Amino acid sequence: MQRLSGLDSAFLALETSGAHMHVLATAVVDPSSAPGDFSFETVREMLAGRLHLLPPFRRRLVSVPFDLHYPLWVDDPHFDLDFHLRRSALPSPGGHDELAAFTAEIAGRPLDRSRPLGEMWFVEGVADGRVAIVTKMHHAAIDGMSGVELISSLYDIEAAPAPRLDVEARPEWRPDHIPTDAELLAYAAASIARQPLLLVKNARKAVRTAVRVAQRVRNSEMHAGLPLTAPRLTMNSAITPHRKVSFASVPLADVKRVKDTFGVKVNDVVLAIATGALRTYLDERGELPDRHLVATIPTSVRTAAQKSEMGNRVSAMFASLPVEIDDPLERLRAIHASTIDAKELHDEIGGETLHDWADVVAPALFSRAMKAYSNLRLADRHRPVHNLVVSNVPGPPFPLYFAGARLDSFFPLGPIFDGAALNLTVISYLDSIGFGFLVCRELVPDVDRLAEAIAGALDELVALAELAELAERTGPVDLAAIEPDIDLTSEPDRDAEAADGEPRIAMPVAVGAPAASLTAAVRPARPTAPRGATGLDRVAPRRIATD
Repeated sequence: MQRLSGLDSAFLALETSGAHMHVLATAVVDPSSAPGDFSFETVREMLAGRLHLLPPFRRRLVSVPFDLHYPLWVDDPHFDLDFHLRRSALPSPGGHDELAAFTAEIAGRPLDRSRPLGEMWFVEGVADGRVAIVTKMHHAAIDGMSGVELISSLYDIEAAPAPRLDVEARPEWRPDHIPTDAELLAYAAASIARQPLLLVKNARKAVRTAVRVAQRVRNSEMHAGLPLTAPRLTMNSAITPHRKVSFASVPLADVKRVKDTFGVKVNDVVLAIATGALRTYLDERGELPDRHLVATIPTSVRTAAQKSEMGNRVSAMFASLPVEIDDPLERLRAIHASTIDAKELHDEIGGETLHDWADVVAPALFSRAMKAYSNLRLADRHRPVHNLVVSNVPGPPFPLYFAGARLDSFFPLGPIFDGAALNLTVISYLDSIGFGFLVCRELVPDVDRLAEAIAGALDELVALAELAELAERTGPVDLAAIEPDIDLTSEPDRDAEAADGEPRIAMPVAVGAPAASLTAAVRPARPTAPRGATGLDRVAPRRIATD
């Protein structure tokens, strides 16, 4: 038996008829690697043998009468594995569109709070003989990092692992006693008595923090995103229960190449890719704003001692996504500055602030407030708090196996809220990075166009990285002096020779164009030059003219 934290309870209170506070993961596995039979039955057997390692799968909520205090997690004495593990199949041909549509259908259904708040779907009919595993769990039970902990219990690092725990030595499962209403009120009494003291303590801390933050904002130029400064887009309205999903994947090596070349973080590159895709998407819709978007970025504040704990240990940063900037390198510069300021501002406020205030808000009051906010569609009547949520979770660089089937791809999906109908969740696995888009169907019906723009946004940055690498090897490239020798080949020919027999360097031109489809042969303007001070300074923020 375990009481939910204030933040865990907040995710329950945030849930309305249109906003479902569960998280999902769609995994595609290859059964051909399994040493034996891979079927629904073998997956059920594996899951049944590991339930002791997966406590959220069989815990359900018990609410305190009148919602006077936070609910409890209890092991469900009536737990039924067959209710939570389900079987389905995709229609032919079982490709990206069919899998995304199935995932969206699952995402649009709320979880039954009278049962443990998790479901797993075994989905057959995926193209090339693959199988999909779609998992759904309420955000009150896990955050990004605790979700990774669950993955480590569900997946193995080899196809035929040694048993994790002998069946006879496995601890006997004994479900919790379900407390009576009187017991629940008694458990809550001591905590409720401490609420006024916590409120005073948090208020004092908030005043001191507000003074420091105000001084920082007044005395220095801030590049971080700020709540309630976001431009209004179609996606920033009250949402419906209907969902749409799309996936994209890019090579991790390309992301790291951009990171290393320009001296930024992987998260900066991920945000720059998202920003470039959003710029393309919004421009096509005629909604490109003249100022930056504001993205909420969930941030783990989980300590080493809390590593194996379930529940939420998260805070949030606000970063600027400068979709109004045309040049990809300038966008990357701006994002790098924004994330630095956002991290410093987050540290100034304190990672535990969100938890502290969540622990003093009455659950009944919070829940009623959120339902009123949703029913009155207040998200349509004020400036957006933010435009979207972007979450980046590091995944394993080695292969994983699910009941012996090799994991091919993995796409996480987070919840959306009234006023922010787009969630982008990103995770790395092996040599790729997966982008999972979950949106409100009515507000972002063409989310596939946004997902398709991801690859082009990365191509732009890789092209600039190639320019920077060229400048480092041979000296800064004088772009104005380049005589474009347009070669409309499908791939750069780096071994080609010019008419004079000297080697030519094929490099992308027109950063806005597909990097692999348009190349120009160029000769360095100067043989050598000093190295730039930073990677971001090695390439001038301008395009190469092609006309």
